[in-house]
Amino acid sequence: MAANASTFKGRLDAFLADRYGAAHFLQPVLTSDPSAFFTNADDDVLQRQWAGENGLPADASLEAILLAQVEHHRTEVFYNMDPMRYGSDFVRKLPGCVRKTLAWRAAPSPGADFAAYDLLVCNFPGILESYRLRGWRAKYFAPAFDPEMDAYAANTDRPIDVLFVGGYSRHHRRRAQVLETVAGLRSSVQVVYHLDRSRLTRLAESLVGYLLPLAAHRRPADIRAVSHDPVFGRDLYAAMSRAKIVLNGAVDMAGADRGNMRCFESMGCGALMVSDEGNYPAGMVDGHTMLTFADSQQAMSMISGILQEPARLLEVAANGLQMLREQYSKARQWQAFVDLLEDA
Repeated sequence: MAANASTFKGRLDAFLADRYGAAHFLQPVLTSDPSAFFTNADDDVLQRQWAGENGLPADASLEAILLAQVEHHRTEVFYNMDPMRYGSDFVRKLPGCVRKTLAWRAAPSPGADFAAYDLLVCNFPGILESYRLRGWRAKYFAPAFDPEMDAYAANTDRPIDVLFVGGYSRHHRRRAQVLETVAGLRSSVQVVYHLDRSRLTRLAESLVGYLLPLAAHRRPADIRAVSHDPVFGRDLYAAMSRAKIVLNGAVDMAGADRGNMRCFESMGCGALMVSDEGNYPAGMVDGHTMLTFADSQQAMSMISGILQEPARLLEVAANGLQMLREQYSKARQWQAFVDLLEDA
């Protein structure tokens, strides 16, 4: 965290500089436009710094702080990326200056109440349709290329052959099978997985853990052999900038729809994305801007094959990067958001 992080602005600037989630942040936020106010409402320290600087009581709730921020800024458009935490009950408390309310939600949300929002957005058509079936207005809206990725995409020194960043769980059997199979290539190519581990998994894989009945919680040997600590923000960008291929895999969340954050991050950092078949956002085309596989065995053979064709690998990766820069620029994302407001 930056040295000036003892202030609200300092801590917020440090958060934005790290680029965590930047593909979702709108252009006025990233350019520090004075018409835009941005905060990480789940960061207790950050929010209490704002509260202290603006005369709120020390015991004010995070909800009360966010409401005060909206009123202080005289916000006309409230755009929320955590409607599970700030749902309809919160929206109904917003001050009268707010004219439009939008929320991003890209996951099934059983039991949630988003009815008070004017519009729900994400880039998964099936999830949007599920919202419409509940009587909520919903529109397609996509992440965008973070201009800071340019410096990472320019890197040509890529010693990692295959990179994966995300979660490994036996509950998501399809993705787990792909990860296990591709990890088996480690004897011939450089495979790196940045995985988060639960406390139980860390214990099961420790020296003490091998003395306990925790075998079910240990990951397969090939997975453990290629595993490294999780990475986020610029560390994630840096990892991808060192990889020739970024392996992506959907979990059973949006049916055949694809378009998770890793698509935008991997292509944006200049790597070739190899991912599972499905319905991808416009421009993400198998064989042209990315490669897709049907199952774990095809994923392994596809990766082995494309690594033997470096010119082809670079061509498809370059196509993906150029497509992302053009079709998913921050300027286009912002214009799409403005268009959504007119229809909200």
